[in-house]
Amino acid sequence: MTDTIKTLCPYCGVGCGLEVSPPAMLGKPTNRDGQGNPIWRVRGDRAHPSSQGMVCVKGATIAEALDKDRLRYPMVRESLDQPFRRAGWDEALDRVVSGIQSVLSTLGPDAVCMYGSGQMQTEDYYVAQKLLKGCLGTNNFDSNSRLCMSSAVAGYSQSFGSDGPPCCYEDLELTDCAFLIGTNAAECHPIVFNRLQKHHKKHRHVKMVVVDPRHTATAEAADLHLAIQPGTDIDLLNGIAYLLQLWGCVDRKFVDAHTTNFAAFAEAISHYPPHLVAKRCGIAVKDLETAAHYWAEKKSVLSLWTMGVNQSSEGTAKVRSIINLHLMTGQIGKPGCGPFSLTGQPNAMGGREVGGLCNLLPGYRQVQNPHHRTEVEQFWGLNPGQISPDRGRTAWEIVTGLENGEVGVLWIVATNPVVSLPDLERAKSAFLRSPFTVYQDVYYPTETASYAHVLLPAAQWSEKTGTMTNSERMVTLCPGFRNPPGEAKADWHIFSEVGRRLGYEKHFQFANSAEVFAEYIQLTRDRPCDMTGLSHQKLAQGPIQWPCPVKRTGGAGGEEEYASSSKRLYTDWRFHTPDGRARFAATHSRGLAEPSDLEYPFVLTTGRLYGHWHTQTRTGRIAKIQQMHPEPFIEIHPRDAGRLGIKDCEWVEVRSRRGTSRLKAQVTKTIAPGTVFVPMHWGALWADQAEANAHTHSQSCPDSLQPELKACAVQLMPIPAKPISTGSFTSFSTFSSVMSV
Repeated sequence: MTDTIKTLCPYCGVGCGLEVSPPAMLGKPTNRDGQGNPIWRVRGDRAHPSSQGMVCVKGATIAEALDKDRLRYPMVRESLDQPFRRAGWDEALDRVVSGIQSVLSTLGPDAVCMYGSGQMQTEDYYVAQKLLKGCLGTNNFDSNSRLCMSSAVAGYSQSFGSDGPPCCYEDLELTDCAFLIGTNAAECHPIVFNRLQKHHKKHRHVKMVVVDPRHTATAEAADLHLAIQPGTDIDLLNGIAYLLQLWGCVDRKFVDAHTTNFAAFAEAISHYPPHLVAKRCGIAVKDLETAAHYWAEKKSVLSLWTMGVNQSSEGTAKVRSIINLHLMTGQIGKPGCGPFSLTGQPNAMGGREVGGLCNLLPGYRQVQNPHHRTEVEQFWGLNPGQISPDRGRTAWEIVTGLENGEVGVLWIVATNPVVSLPDLERAKSAFLRSPFTVYQDVYYPTETASYAHVLLPAAQWSEKTGTMTNSERMVTLCPGFRNPPGEAKADWHIFSEVGRRLGYEKHFQFANSAEVFAEYIQLTRDRPCDMTGLSHQKLAQGPIQWPCPVKRTGGAGGEEEYASSSKRLYTDWRFHTPDGRARFAATHSRGLAEPSDLEYPFVLTTGRLYGHWHTQTRTGRIAKIQQMHPEPFIEIHPRDAGRLGIKDCEWVEVRSRRGTSRLKAQVTKTIAPGTVFVPMHWGALWADQAEANAHTHSQSCPDSLQPELKACAVQLMPIPAKPISTGSFTSFSTFSSVMSV
């Protein structure tokens, strides 16, 4: 192949376009990775509307890990205390099928669970939904989007009647005021932030407010940084609403014509006067008033948020509190404004569209809605009632199901929960009790692999063709342009083969991923996420936003023609509720589920670093990124460090009610007193006793069921020297037999 390939970066939800060139193009020397494999050249795609040619270090180095430490062949073992051995696909799949059949006959379909990932392409997600929720009759498919985006899903759905961010990236360059809360976009969504920052610098009237307990790179660029105490987001948002109400800055025409429940909302915010809010949040009254003045005076306010809002025991209420501000000021459905959730995973949006959470069905349908179930059953050719009416198990409920002996098969795909789940030691203990675990992934070793009975090698980015949807609802085709290593296969292909072997041949007769996508989009017809105007063939010409329905011409042959997509949702101020009105929420702040106390006096918060991605499964194998972030650490304010006798670069033991870690101190004023920060990326494969989630707890939002990964109570203790050597692959004895194959 000699042509440049246009594709999508497979890291975060920004969805940056990439151009990839074969190693020997352009007459340049061929770079090679540490194993001697030629490295494909990657650069930003200037024609991609979302990223406009920009790319961060993760996207720029993506090709350097394609051939490193790959899982190339199926592996099996009888028990976790035995080494893996190489197996053929027939043997491995027979084991998977036999395990599922055995559990179905003894414990029933509720004992079969799959835990997936926003790394999966939409086609992978869809076939998994059809297999589990359709054919097997279990809704026990959840994904790491439960840990990431489910509060945004619930907030949008409750306020607007449907999921789906209503804004687009063009709004970044049209807004008068950007209100960023619970997001370090400069590091976690850098290309989105670059677009916003350029606009901010170019136009002096544009204001940027950042709400974050840390003085991050994002906060550094802000006109106003509100370093609120963790857990006081709703106090702040209701305090701003109080002032807007006091100042008469409510768009009554919009509120009266297009919303409901304003009276209850107005009563709720009456309890949040400025002096009380400032005290709770730990900020000055004048700063609160400044933020409210920006909302009052600017014609277009764009709010952006991510995990600092979503990963909370009151995550949905926080999201709705943000939306409340937009509704009371009529700041939605117009250029430059609106509530804009920044997606974490590259295809978490695609997973939401296709039903990739345990409460969803394809096309933004709900499992517990009988009409929605009937529609999907009829489309899939199932028997009436074959789709279970009960919500499936969430990620954490899979853990408790293993503890209780209620889960007999756990199939993990494209994610690393042995690092990313909360209350990690408890989760690990539960995984050890799993009677049968299938782990389907790209790299080996990973921390989760040591808990599996069967390993299935998956094709990754560059090796399979499929689609992904980014934060602004832009659907991009990601073509395969190289062969998978060894015997690795696309996830959708593996799911289809298992479905056929289970006796559902007619449901899984897909010849390629284009056929999967063509079937899936029919389930989006007349739904909020209508994509019936899309196909792999059309997307090969460039990315397209949804909704993008076909226009029916009414001809004798039932012809349809392509219709243009929509940049923004709710431009007519009609919402997906029964009465077409958006709903205010009367929310009150409850604070953290586990606040600090005398025994555990600090609040630990977690987050990403610029270069790394989640649990380092890919970025940990890229030398440039490892040099950027060589080791884990804990940020401590100088006042706290001085009181405890902790000096910069000295080792600290961190203790919570659930676990212990040992980290090197970074004494810095960028963190608020009483709060400490630990990056989430280091599992046992990359460092010893450095897991952030050894501390986080499993208490979750009652609406979204998303755990509060952003805050827990800890104590700190200085220790004299580096206690344990840095982790490495060789520390995993169970891995050695596979690595030698």
